[in-house]
Amino acid sequence: MRKDVRILLVGEPKVGKTSLIMSLVSEEFPDEVPLRAEEITIPADVTPERVPTHIVDYSGTDTCTSLYDETHMANVICIVYSVNNKKSIEKVTLCLKLLNVLILLSCHRVPLILVGNKSDLVEHSSMETILPIMNQYSEIETCVECSAKNLKNISELFYYAQKAVLHPTGPLYSPEDKEMKPSCIKALTRIFKISDLDNDGILNDNELNFFQRTCFNIPLAPQALEDVKNVVRKNMSDGVKDNGLTLKGFLFLHTLFIQRGRHETTWTVLRRFGYDDDLELTQEYLFPLLKIPPDCTTELNHNAYLFLQSVFDKHDKDRDCALSPDELKDLFKVFPYMPWGPDVNNTVCTNEQGWITYQGYLSQWTLTTYLDVQRCLEYLGYLGYSIIQEQESQTAAVTITRNKRIDLQKKQTQRSVFLCNVLGARGSGKSGFLQAFLGRNLARQKRIREDHMSYYAMSTTYVYGQEKYLLLHEVLPDFEFLSEADLACDVVCLVYDISNPRSFEYCAKVYKKHLLDSKTPCVIIAAKSDLHEARQYYSLSPLDFCRKHKLHPPQMFTCNTDEAPSKDICTKLTTMAMYPLLSLFVLLKLLGIIVAASCSILES
Repeated sequence: MRKDVRILLVGEPKVGKTSLIMSLVSEEFPDEVPLRAEEITIPADVTPERVPTHIVDYSGTDTCTSLYDETHMANVICIVYSVNNKKSIEKVTLCLKLLNVLILLSCHRVPLILVGNKSDLVEHSSMETILPIMNQYSEIETCVECSAKNLKNISELFYYAQKAVLHPTGPLYSPEDKEMKPSCIKALTRIFKISDLDNDGILNDNELNFFQRTCFNIPLAPQALEDVKNVVRKNMSDGVKDNGLTLKGFLFLHTLFIQRGRHETTWTVLRRFGYDDDLELTQEYLFPLLKIPPDCTTELNHNAYLFLQSVFDKHDKDRDCALSPDELKDLFKVFPYMPWGPDVNNTVCTNEQGWITYQGYLSQWTLTTYLDVQRCLEYLGYLGYSIIQEQESQTAAVTITRNKRIDLQKKQTQRSVFLCNVLGARGSGKSGFLQAFLGRNLARQKRIREDHMSYYAMSTTYVYGQEKYLLLHEVLPDFEFLSEADLACDVVCLVYDISNPRSFEYCAKVYKKHLLDSKTPCVIIAAKSDLHEARQYYSLSPLDFCRKHKLHPPQMFTCNTDEAPSKDICTKLTTMAMYPLLSLFVLLKLLGIIVAASCSILES
């Protein structure tokens, strides 16, 4: 909501603009009225909406440039006319046309209010004449007849002006069509879906009470709940189902609020769920400030995983622990766009039908948090995380890990996500290695479309019985232009094709140029081990190279298997990422224990 309101009064000379302002301030009609009142500011504590309000009097003696400037600065414009002067009423249309041009030039929406002053001088209302004008201009919020002389409707006039700014009708409702605008329906539909915690298409009493507390800080009494539902029942047949409010009923209630002049009710709901005056989610809501110190990473915390689990369960209608295309589409209906493309299905685990599993779903969220935490905050915002979890913002879902250098000094880490960069010459088997981590053998990999391939693979491994996430990242094989980002990771994996005699040379060159003096652990993988091993055209064999540089022996790997390929190597990579300073002998011994323990966990 706005921090202040600026009200501009315009109109023909002698219609009483200045008198209205002075009567409001002094609460009596002035004996002498100046040509123009100075700008006044009403403090927040004396206004109904608790917002500081500036009131500006525009004089006809001012220039057009001044009117343009004032129009540009105004939040609402009151067009004042005399109800006892027919010519004054007729000139309202001319004033509206001029203001429309100036507002168009200033490129911002300004609500208008028609003010019929001097009602003390007539016995009849001007509304019959004014209504056709109001119907012609949708920018007009309302019309108020008042009298500066006897103080009739003066406070109400400025309250309506405030209300037109803070709770405008324009974005919500079309008076001509007598229905809510599409953008308002879209926003309220998202709010309904977020509030429908069990995704059954109905807001039951518990969900309605949670919604009421969330938006208005007070629960609804049981009788009040029934009264609300009875109002809907009387007006539509499908607004209430199984004693709960349907989407149609929810939208009807808000239409009723607006038609009865209770815009503030709908605006309170919209703003609580992150919307601005244009019914767009605000940047502050989607991207709350989160400072990440250098050498720190971002992970989801326990409460965030519980929330994401509830979102998954809410949309997994058939309870098969996977999201079908329709279920996934339903989950993302609260987003303005589809955030996950076909590459996601090749980044995380899926079932035999290619649907993202529960594990794959959590992995993708973990990956997004690690690689692009701002995007994660945005996505959680669309899902209503801060509202459902009753938190200040989505930042409550994120844990910032401590500096990696401190982990190295203390020789332990609390991190749960580790990055492994996978390097190798073209055709060495990097992509196959990534897909094998997701449980896909060569036969399944051949079914993946080229344009749906991913350079990332994320899944879980177990180290000492603890679940950890390992993110494999395939780095493009440009030896001369490897950047710091290409090498910044927890463990490096160098892949060569044992059947290609020139494949290992790339790994050796990368290691000697970029990794020789690095503290980052490194593993060499001998891929395609089901094929005939060729002698490598390099001065040292891969095994001798590893011995010389005190590396693990080359790890034999193939994805050409009948069942899902082994994940043992990935368990080793995770362990090395967790314990980068352990000696080779100790690590090899430790790896044997961990792999055996992991197998035991998986079997159980």
